[in-house]
Amino acid sequence: MPEHRVGTQEEFEAARRELLVEEKKLTRRGDELARRRRDLPWVPVEKDYLFETARGTEPLADLFDGRSQLLVYHFMFGPPYEAGCPVCSSIADTLAPNAVHLKARDVTLICSSRAPVDKLLAYRDRMGWTFDWVSSGGSDFHRDLGFQYTEEELAPFLQGEIPPTVTQMAKATGTDVLGYVTEAPGMSCYALADGTVHRTYVTTARGLEPAMAYYGLLDRTPLGRHEEGEQTHWLRRHDEYDLP
Repeated sequence: MPEHRVGTQEEFEAARRELLVEEKKLTRRGDELARRRRDLPWVPVEKDYLFETARGTEPLADLFDGRSQLLVYHFMFGPPYEAGCPVCSSIADTLAPNAVHLKARDVTLICSSRAPVDKLLAYRDRMGWTFDWVSSGGSDFHRDLGFQYTEEELAPFLQGEIPPTVTQMAKATGTDVLGYVTEAPGMSCYALADGTVHRTYVTTARGLEPAMAYYGLLDRTPLGRHEEGEQTHWLRRHDEYDLP
């Protein structure tokens, strides 16, 4: 534990009051951004995407499972992967127990990946998740949203110095660097109205942090995320940590 400024209870309370003012500003700003997300124009989904599911082949509209809203996490699990991305797996740990609460608000939550559905479901069983997981491997679903790249597009990245974390994650998924970075994580949202599916929101990168609950909790601890300077990523699948 590094050295840190130590003060009195009175000093703490004064500094905490100042911080609380800024935290409330951030909360109000978050509420405003949430409203603006809801105000985005809806875009009709015109492509006839098909997905392989545990029930067979289904179109996008069927994935709503009788609800009017669909939330899709684009999970990095490409065709050559032997196991899901550890970071995506940590996100799925957060998503899984929330699926029932989302259903209560007319939202169906699923994951979508490009690997064969049997491989996805076997990994889901290993991880103990229960959400629906579909394979989009036969469609451009991930590609059209910017969550799949070609080797040509990745050439500048591949010709440079590969970050150790990328090599680490590629090894953890049982593929090479190209096979790993062909996939990208993301989240997309849909509404079903008058028989038409509309895309309502898409995000990736740090836009996914609401689904990474551990970061919000770490941000409130003395050391925070404490990731600066680390050459490998600390995240592991939940059954791979060596914990006391």
